[in-house]
This record gives sequence, C-alpha cells and structure tokens, in this order.
Amino acid sequence: MTVRFLHTSDWHLGQFFYNHSRQYEHEQFLAWLLEQIKEKQPHALLIAGDIFDVINPASAAQKQLYQFLADAHDLAPHMQTLMIAGNHDSGYRIEQVEPLLEKYNAKTVGVIHKNSEGSIDLDRLLIPIYDENKTIVAWCLALPFLRPAEITGFNEQTTNSQNAIAYLHQQIIAEAIKRKTPDQALILMSHAHMQGGETSDSERPIIIGNEEALSTALFDDVIDYIALGHLHKPQKVGQENIRYSGSPIPLSFSEINYKHQVVEVTIDPTKNDESRFKFEPIFIPRSVQLHKIKGELNDVFAKLKALPSGEIDNIDHREYVDIEYHTAVPPQPNLRQQFEDALPKDRYRLVRISRQYLASEKSNSEQSQISLEPPTPKKLFEQIWQKQGYASDDAVLKDFLSLVQEAEKSLENEHEA
Repeated sequence: MTVRFLHTSDWHLGQFFYNHSRQYEHEQFLAWLLEQIKEKQPHALLIAGDIFDVINPASAAQKQLYQFLADAHDLAPHMQTLMIAGNHDSGYRIEQVEPLLEKYNAKTVGVIHKNSEGSIDLDRLLIPIYDENKTIVAWCLALPFLRPAEITGFNEQTTNSQNAIAYLHQQIIAEAIKRKTPDQALILMSHAHMQGGETSDSERPIIIGNEEALSTALFDDVIDYIALGHLHKPQKVGQENIRYSGSPIPLSFSEINYKHQVVEVTIDPTKNDESRFKFEPIFIPRSVQLHKIKGELNDVFAKLKALPSGEIDNIDHREYVDIEYHTAVPPQPNLRQQFEDALPKDRYRLVRISRQYLASEKSNSEQSQISLEPPTPKKLFEQIWQKQGYASDDAVLKDFLSLVQEAEKSLENEHEA
C-alpha cells in the first residue's frame, strides 16, 4: 500500500526579524501550502518541530497555526497533520490543545511521557497513518526534541542523555517493527542536530560544549524515511531517505541562497528496488526578498542605487537589506542616513549595518557592528567574559549554556503551571 506525505519543518511562526514581524511572509507560505494540499491530497502532513519561534508564542502566531489546521482539514479531510515539538517550542503547550487538534485530524507529540508502569509510553510516540479507506498504510515514529530532563531516569539504561537517546530509539523502533505489516511503511520524525548536517547562523545551538551531534546509526535500516527538523537548509544526511526539509522562509541573511522547500514523499513498501521511494522537492516561492550588500563604501552606494525600484506601500511587504561595508577611515556620523537615501524610495527595510575592517588595519581589530537584532545570552556572556580579560573556555561556556537551558525550562514550567 502506497503512502504519500509532505515533509516540512521549522516554521518559526511569530518570528521577528530584526524587530520586523514575519507574519505576512508566514501567511503567504501557509496559503501556498494549502494549495499544495488541495492539489496533492496527501495522506499526511509532517511538521518536524520548531512550529513556533518561542516557547510562549503570541496569540497571532497561535491563531495562524490553528487557522491553517482548520483550512487544511476543509481541503483534505482524510489528511492527518502530525507535529512534534522542536527546541523552540513548549512541548507541554502544544500538547494542551489535543481536543482542538482532534477536530482537524491533527496530532502532536511534545514530550516523552511515562506510562502507568513507569516506563516510556510508546503508544503516544507511534502514530498510525491511514489512507482514504481508513486502512493503515504507515506508522510514524514521532520523537520531539529530546531534553535530558525528560528522557533520563527511566531505568539503568537512561542514566545520561546519550544513553537515554540510544535507548529510546531502540525501544520505539523495536515496538514499531512489532506493529507493522509487510505492506506498511515506517517513517521516523525527529527534531535533532545530526552529524554531517550543514548549519546556518539562525539555528539556536542545541549542542552544549563538546556534546556530539546525533549519529544516523540510531536509525535502523527498517525505517523507510527519516523526516528531520532543526537545520534550516534542505539537505540529505548520508542517505537519500534521511532528510531535513529546511525552513519555509529565510530566517537569517545566511539563508538567502537556500532553496526553501517542502518534500513530497511517496513510499511503496511492497517494492524492494529504486521504485520503492520517490522524493520530490516542491519549491516555496519567496514573498519578501533579502539583499546582502558588501564592499567598499563607494561600491555599496552603487549597489544600493542599482537595486530594483518601485514603491511597496505596506512596510511588512518591503524587502530586507543588510549592509557590510569596508573602509580604512572612521565612518561619518550620518552614514546610516546616506545609506537610506541611496536606497530606492519606499521599497526596502535597512535592518543591519556592519563594518568590516580592512586587512591593512590592526590584525586584532574586531568587526564593528551596528545590529538591530538583540544579542543572544551566549553572545552576551562571551562578550562580558572577553572584556574581563579571560581566555575562551569551553567548559565554562558549557556550564553557562546549561544554566540558560535550566532557566528556560523553569520559565516554561512556571508558565504551564
């Protein structure tokens, strides 16, 4: 029995990009995705984590998700929407709305639960996927972002996070093998940083200190497809059937050249040759362009003036501009205004300016930046640490990031309470 599904991830609904809302861009993506669902009528839509940008998303971001689920259900009533929590999400929060999700044929897995016997509740992690005739055509092994506090301490095999991750994969795969029939596919959905994955500068680090990224050896060959979330660049990891779908919109200027996509996957478990799988990227149109302008000051001004003109009335629809200029002399105090004046009128948003020192200047001079983006706790800590005259220390940074994660978890638990 053939199963057809769409693999997407890292929506980051509610994101602010240098203090500018991405709501319009997400609206355009979701409207486009609804068209794909209407046309292709898949058995399932997989959203592999980081649905929201923060653990306490604004009501507008939550409304976007729930309106999308309602609209998708209207267009494809048989389609299941399966979601897992990413490191940006509150697993408890997205599980709280299960009664609502059921109305739209949607399910979410936010955290790893224990059953009444104190062991891992595998039933919540193994989700059957049905076809139009209510026949099971596949099983989805749903693994949200695995926080150490939520997966350790079950038994002697889960005393630390690495052991717990290996044990959890072994348990859920073994149970899935028991349940599946030869004509059913196995799909594993996970939000994790896998070894060999190519990163951008917009992913929040989830590897602390020298902790290793996860190995694809965790995945048994019996798994037909691994739908990954976390890394924003669409990519395969080692094998054709282990993929990151990537984010639907560029979440930083480092993602300007990414070919954002949703992966359409078709699996026929009854076949044992190349025709068993079909992977088709569906490229997502970009609703708001990003421009990174680099060079000497004169070059920068020329490039700014050469950008396409034509006013865009709504500021939320205007294109983003990031400038990195090179100069050997101190910048003029009104440089930002000069950049603004060089841009074609009412079409662009200048969100970031940074100065790159030339090689002829002192080698220890650091890049001077004017950034409108708030610094992360990690960057603030590193800046303060260096200002105090201390050398970089991975162990200290690891301890600090552990404290940050504990603080975020504490805030999340207080909110849920």
